[in-house]
Amino acid sequence: MGIPKRLLGSDEQIIYHLRTHIKRILGWLLLGLLIVIAAIVGALLLPSDWQPIGSWVIFGLAVILLVPLTLVPLLKWVTTTYTITNRRIITRAGILNKTGHDIPLGRISNVSYDRSFIDRIFRCGTLILETSADNPLLLDDIPQVEKVHVRITELLFRLDREERLAQDH
Repeated sequence: MGIPKRLLGSDEQIIYHLRTHIKRILGWLLLGLLIVIAAIVGALLLPSDWQPIGSWVIFGLAVILLVPLTLVPLLKWVTTTYTITNRRIITRAGILNKTGHDIPLGRISNVSYDRSFIDRIFRCGTLILETSADNPLLLDDIPQVEKVHVRITELLFRLDREERLAQDH
């Protein structure tokens, strides 16, 4: 699900709509799977005189553990998005309280990326957008970060070329 068209400017087009790589929540998902497996095994191994109350207790505890350990990270992952348009970079995050940040492409002075060994295995990385502000904007765990880096650089070159042409005329 991308940014609604009503939130885009006239003639603004979405180039990429991204969320962080699944590796960001992979550990939480595996932990959730382990909790479910442990609950099933625990319920199956309960003595028959503890049934069905014992199974309900085990599955209740599993749900209590799954919500903060798996469901919340999953919801944060789903609701954190990065949208790159032909005019700006849009970040949105939050389950209940939403936060957002828009950076016009014209304010970006440098685009770079960083990939650790693990990032290279998962084919993702951190996109670093520098502006005149003190701190650069870091977009972590961007899938195919090199491809996104090249596309943003192309957009910046096109924007720079259009500005120079407008100044000449």
